[in-house]
Order: sequence, then structure tokens, then C-alpha cells
Amino acid sequence: MRVAKWILAVVILLTGCSSSQHSPQEKYYLLSSNVKIPYWQTAGNGFMRAATQLQVRAEMAGPDTYDPKAEQEELRRLTALQEKPTGILVSAADAALLQGDIDAAVGAGIPVVTVDSDAPGSKRLLFIGTNNYEAGVMGGRVAAKEINGKGNVVVFTMPGQANLVERLNGYKFAFSEHPGIKIVEEVDIKGDPRIAFDKATEIVDKRRDKVDAFVCLEALAGKEVADVLDRNKVSGKTIVAMDADDDTLKWIQKGVIAATIAQKPYTMAYYGLKMLDDLYHHKPSPLDHNWAQDPFSPLPSFVDTGATLVTKENVESFIKARDAVKAEGKS
Repeated sequence: MRVAKWILAVVILLTGCSSSQHSPQEKYYLLSSNVKIPYWQTAGNGFMRAATQLQVRAEMAGPDTYDPKAEQEELRRLTALQEKPTGILVSAADAALLQGDIDAAVGAGIPVVTVDSDAPGSKRLLFIGTNNYEAGVMGGRVAAKEINGKGNVVVFTMPGQANLVERLNGYKFAFSEHPGIKIVEEVDIKGDPRIAFDKATEIVDKRRDKVDAFVCLEALAGKEVADVLDRNKVSGKTIVAMDADDDTLKWIQKGVIAATIAQKPYTMAYYGLKMLDDLYHHKPSPLDHNWAQDPFSPLPSFVDTGATLVTKENVESFIKARDAVKAEGKS
């Protein structure tokens, strides 16, 4: 009898140890605006790779074009689902707009982590992404060097997005080291590359000699500005772009874009899902506590995934490294 009980205990122990903590009911969401652009497709690849490794379900959600209001509506829809999301990664296109809805999701018991663009005033558990201020300083120093510390700069941005505000502040700090540099215009492209193309065309047509550099704080504008300068055979202008989609890298290879700052959207989403998974299985209590301000929080408030400066000197090695990772993901 004792032997039988001992065997039963061992079977239970081994069965418990070998079973996964995950279940088919778990489902995680990556929510952003403009989900069809290469940046978010790369993030989606990282998100799905982590889901495969953890053997959980995952889905990308959000509007196909830059639309903060539609992103807000999608977050509300996810929060209200009968099958409650196990966790949500969200890139806040408009932090002020999404803050209340992020708080509502956390209040409903759903772990929420921000990636790429933060909503620091919300009850999100932590932010995973680039140190955007430092990325701006990096880009600003490159631009200043390219124009020899003197000239007029036009910035392409989206003012309501927190990460872009931080990047612009970084650029302004870098430019403050050079009194001869002046930002003469900040263009809101509203998530539409056509606005960047049209504004660059207007500058080339009417103010060609009055603008020395173009700073692009997001992924869409750099290649559009490069296209305009190339079409009009304009040389001697500096473009500093953001992110590393194929077209941006091609313009660097051609010498039209001086540099771009490559973020790690794959890493953000990959690590983000794994963090959400851990938070789901080991929820801090209470979930809607202000953990970012708690000096004894078990969570970091910010995980810096890093950024890389890509120029003509290292673009080929960057492409090789990227392609190697793509090949590994397909194998």
C-alpha cells in the first residue's frame, strides 16, 4: 500500500513538472496604429515568434493607417471582449487619448505594457522601447556634423506622439550646442507620407536655398524627402531619417540619406509578449497600483531595447545582419 502511494505521488509530481503553465485559452494582442507599415510588420514578426515559443495565441490589432481614434476604439473593443485578453501590448499613438482606456483595461484585470510609444501617465505596468531622447541626441549630432554646425532645419513629426516629442527634445539639445543651427519649421505629417512628399516638394520649389537639413522623427518621411531631392537633382542637403525599412536603407546606400536611427521593433514585441506572459502568470497585486512610482516595485518602469546609427559606412553589414535574422526566423 505504501509503495502504491509512493508511486502515485511520483506520477503526480512528474506529471505536474512536465506540464506547461500555458493553456490554449491564453491570447495576447499587439495594438498599434498604422499596422501595415514595415516597422509594425517587423514588430509583428517578433510578437508571433515569442507566441510560437510559448505556445500561446497572439494577434495584431489596430488600424491600417495612422488613426489614433481608431486605435482607441480598438483598445476599447479588446477590453470588452467576452474572451478577455490575457495581455495587451500597445503603442500609444496619442498618450492623452489612450490614457483612460489603458487604465480601464488594467482595471478590468488585463496586464497592459506599452511599447515603442509610451503613455507614462497611465496605469500601464511598464514601457519597453527606445530611449527616444537619446535617439534624438544621436540624430541631432549627426545632422549638426553634416551641416558643419550651421544651417536651417525642417523637422517632420507627429506632435501628439510621446516618443516623437522626446526625440525632438533630444535633437533640440544637440542643436543647442551649435548656435548657428535653427529649426525653422515643424511639419505634422499626420501619419501620411504624402504630406512629407508634398512639403519637401514645396521647399525644393520655393525655399531650396533656405533649408539645409531635413530631420525625420518617424519612419515614413525620410524616404519621401529623399525621393523628392533625387527627382529634382538637389544635392548638398542633409537628411537624417528614423528606422530601417528597405527604402530608407536604399537611399542611404545611394548617399541621399546621411543616416538613420534603427530601432528594434522585433525585440520590443518579442520581449513584450514574454513580459506579458510572466505578468499574467505572476500578477502584481493590485494590478492597477502605480508601480512606476513605487520604490519597491517588482517591475522596471522602462526597458531600453537600444538603437543603432546606420550610415553609408555600415549599411551593408546592417543589411546582412538583418537578413540573417530573417532567414533564422523562417527556418
